[in-house]
Amino acid sequence: MVRVAIIGAGASGLPAIKCCLDEGLEPVCFEKTGDIGGLWRYRDVDKNPDVACVFKSTVINTSKERMSYSDFPCPREFPNYMHNSQVWNYYKLYLERFGLGQYIHFNNSVTSVRKASDFATSGRWDVEIRDELTGSMRSETFDAVMVCNGHHADPYVPDFPGLDEFQGQKVHTHYYRTPEGYNDKRVVVIGIGNSGGDAAVELSRCSSQVFLSMRRGIWVIHRIGDGGIPFDLGNNRLGNILPLWLKNYFLAKKLNATLDHKLYGIQPEHEPLCSHGLANDDLPNRLANGTVIVKPNVKRFTETGVEFEDGSIVEDIDVVILATGYKLGFPFLPESVIKVDANRVSLYKYVFPPELECSTLAVIGLIQPWGAINPISELQSRWAARVFSGNTKLPTRACMDGDIAAKRLAMEKRYVKSPRHTIQVDYIDFLDDVATEIGAKPSFSWMMLTDPRLYLKCVLGPCLPYQYRLVGPGKWGGAREAIMTAWDRVEAPLRTRKYDADSPSVLNKAFLFVAMLGIVLWMSMRYYYV
Repeated sequence: MVRVAIIGAGASGLPAIKCCLDEGLEPVCFEKTGDIGGLWRYRDVDKNPDVACVFKSTVINTSKERMSYSDFPCPREFPNYMHNSQVWNYYKLYLERFGLGQYIHFNNSVTSVRKASDFATSGRWDVEIRDELTGSMRSETFDAVMVCNGHHADPYVPDFPGLDEFQGQKVHTHYYRTPEGYNDKRVVVIGIGNSGGDAAVELSRCSSQVFLSMRRGIWVIHRIGDGGIPFDLGNNRLGNILPLWLKNYFLAKKLNATLDHKLYGIQPEHEPLCSHGLANDDLPNRLANGTVIVKPNVKRFTETGVEFEDGSIVEDIDVVILATGYKLGFPFLPESVIKVDANRVSLYKYVFPPELECSTLAVIGLIQPWGAINPISELQSRWAARVFSGNTKLPTRACMDGDIAAKRLAMEKRYVKSPRHTIQVDYIDFLDDVATEIGAKPSFSWMMLTDPRLYLKCVLGPCLPYQYRLVGPGKWGGAREAIMTAWDRVEAPLRTRKYDADSPSVLNKAFLFVAMLGIVLWMSMRYYYV
């Protein structure tokens, strides 16, 4: 039996274990800490300073239906946007449902992965493991390796002039957990990713003043859309066929209708889909009440303050929060296997190193999606497990290199130049791309003819992970029902108070159905009849 070493038991490692089992492989998972969940298992910083995790208050940015694994919908009673403790609980339920715990070696970290002496013919790897409790080392040989340890391990700190001379407290968000200890402080938060936005909002409730420094401005996305529906459930296949410029136009109008970005001083020069946005419901309120003040990029630090690029200076700063991201890296792998250059890696569909003689190493979850990572990591794991089992073949080296180059060029043309925009992917397009590799992408033209109700749900409704369990290897008998009942699970946690309201008339429902059907059929003939 093919033995597969899996590094990490977080959002990517757990489905990797299951997918290996589905393909008849033997997974052996090594988890550095004593629990599952990776980034989503909250840990106090004083006990785990080197282990990345969410803030204690973190709520996930993607709704539960979009972040579910494709054969395990989140429970009905779970809220649509889950607190990190509930996300971890979902992982625990997934682990228990599929019996994954017996394959995990906790408190075991992988320190080295090297090609075995016969790699050219066997594709095997020598893996060194350290027991974190005893410090003892051991080595094992595996037929394949899945790297699932994420990309939040090595904090990036820019070389700002004068930062070393600054006498106040300097904290990277990697080490930030709670606002405890920041009462009545004057704080500068540098960086406007999700961590920077969350830190600024949270600290503004207890600090005397928060200054939020950003280089380019940011598009702010509210989790809640029209009618109180999760915003990301509006991302469907029908809208996805629009050209990028038109999607940018509509999204910019939508976001500015909620918050005038120019008025609030956060308007970027780039379009919304040309940089990763900020999902934050509270920042506009904090800007409006003055507890957060927006500033441009930092020019230099003084011993007690910060000068910004517009010449303005803030003095008597107590704390600087560096929300400046992470550096990609694989410290346990030699550069001959995966080389990181300017935060870029050359991986076929962000999974397989194309230059290996044997395709027995896969990187899972090394992506920054417009959407949830769980279903993407799972689909990557399904693909990798089938490659390891010999049931799916990779294309030629030239084909893989061409795909890598094309994706890199497209990213450079679309996105603002930034270290974080080297692994950016679109949710639907990338899922379709990987699903095609294993025959798990449904034929929507065939579905339109054979199951029109399901077709309408898949094309007009949100693109949900369960679509990739309708056909192909790993087909799940409950996939259709999961799609058809998704809105019930969205509404279920909101029905905490009974209210008998008049429902739309049958005539209105019929008219709406016919109108939508006509639109979908027309669009389908143009775009989906392939």
